[in-house]
Amino acid sequence: MPNITINGRDCTFEQGQTILQIANANGIEIPQYCYHDGLSIVASCRICLAEVWAPNPRNDNKLEPIPKLLPTCQTTAGDGQVVYTDSPKAIANQKAVMEYLLINHPLDCPVCDQAGECHLQDYSYEYGRGVSRFQEAKVKQPKKDLGPHVYLYSDRCIMCTRCVRFTREVSGTAELMVEGRGNQEQIDVFPGVALDNEMSANVIDLCPVGALLDKDFLFAQRVWFLKSAPSIDGTTSSGDNIWIDHNEGRIYRFRPRDNMDVNKWWISDEIRYSWKFVHGDDRLTMPRTRRFDRHVECDFPAAENDAIAGLRDKRIALMVSPMLTCEEAYVLARTARQLGSEATFVVGPIPYHGEDKTFPGEYTIRAEKAPNARGVRRVLEAMSSGAPVLSYEDFLGRAHDFEALLLTGNYPSEWTTDELMSACGDRFTVLIDTLTTRIADRADVVLPGTTWTEKAGTFENVDHRLQAFEQAIPMTDGCRQDGQIALDLMARAEGIDRPEVMNAANVRREMSSEYDTLSCFDRDVHYPSVGAKQEAEVEVVEL
Repeated sequence: MPNITINGRDCTFEQGQTILQIANANGIEIPQYCYHDGLSIVASCRICLAEVWAPNPRNDNKLEPIPKLLPTCQTTAGDGQVVYTDSPKAIANQKAVMEYLLINHPLDCPVCDQAGECHLQDYSYEYGRGVSRFQEAKVKQPKKDLGPHVYLYSDRCIMCTRCVRFTREVSGTAELMVEGRGNQEQIDVFPGVALDNEMSANVIDLCPVGALLDKDFLFAQRVWFLKSAPSIDGTTSSGDNIWIDHNEGRIYRFRPRDNMDVNKWWISDEIRYSWKFVHGDDRLTMPRTRRFDRHVECDFPAAENDAIAGLRDKRIALMVSPMLTCEEAYVLARTARQLGSEATFVVGPIPYHGEDKTFPGEYTIRAEKAPNARGVRRVLEAMSSGAPVLSYEDFLGRAHDFEALLLTGNYPSEWTTDELMSACGDRFTVLIDTLTTRIADRADVVLPGTTWTEKAGTFENVDHRLQAFEQAIPMTDGCRQDGQIALDLMARAEGIDRPEVMNAANVRREMSSEYDTLSCFDRDVHYPSVGAKQEAEVEVVEL
């Protein structure tokens, strides 16, 4: 393979790669603002210029310097080249570019939401002069409301044009443009056209400085207080990889996590703001049981005893929500089998909204709004011993066949239908759910579960890709993981004082060993870490 030397490090590369791409792939730092792997290359910021020496075939391939500095983001690498970004000539350019960018940049880092993750701050420290020579008055640009999610602080903008290229090349909506020239140049929307596409908030992540900010996150939290947990989208079937940024048990934002096989660098606005219900006022936070035809709050042991008494030795329909993990589907099915004289498995309702929509950047928003319908069905079919696993519609037509119902919800909004209320009739109903809904008011026993951000597990997306994730935030007070509730019910039914502690990795191992059709959970699961399979197993401590 061809070879290039960058700042003293030898690197192999494939034909067609640029110098900057090779440096990024090999962990060699070259400052960059306008370049992004998912966008076209414009070489406008000029901070990545480097000194390049190339072999001269007319002089025995002797290395000779190319007279001018070259933009590494745009320059295709050549075999035998030697590149310096730390030479006096390159360093002088970096200092000059930083001085130019900071001429009209406001000194408002203490109040800027980007502080702490700002490339301008980092590069000013590493590549800037340290002392400003600018004495004139700065040009002040206005703040702009670009759309439902994005604010633009124009005076912070360094005109990298990442946002403009995104709306033209990825979302294909082209709301943004560059207006003006010189020090009056600024980003703006076309007259009467708001930045309101379904991927609009990605420009916030793309902005290397504090120019484009999230209205929802504005002044909410300092980024250095946030912890970031790798996770999977838990509200649609796409399986998009995300970062959950949280502090003290509260989520503050979702950000896209790069995965070239799933969502590349992007997420939809729908996914980005899907966490709001996790901290909603309508969360179920206490078990409830029916006493004298009305609900009363109680502790888990009392609710579990009532649930077991109503389910034991009955013909049970277990409805597993497609919002739950594969591991929870497994332990719920195992529990239903133990409690009932016979158990029929049902996949809960799968929400759909519109049709799949693919953007020019090849990102697809899925119409199916459930993260794990395929995973739940895969697990239930493996455990059904050949009996059919009912769809939600089939269950509604056969509800009269069952004596008791064990239902799970976990949807981000009201999911109860009139047909479900009618199907419940006067049958004993146990509900494990996260939000207050109509079916929660009807159920005989209500057990508060947790959202996917509060537990670990595996989802199977629309492309049958199995992806594991870990718990990001502590469980809401008064709630338990749905799988843990199932294990507690099973232990209490058997008179065991110390129930098994729900551990997703251990459940996956048990699933794959018990059922040949579930061996994929030990073989094909993709983990958040890069490279080798992440060891998620932990020691189970008995309570």
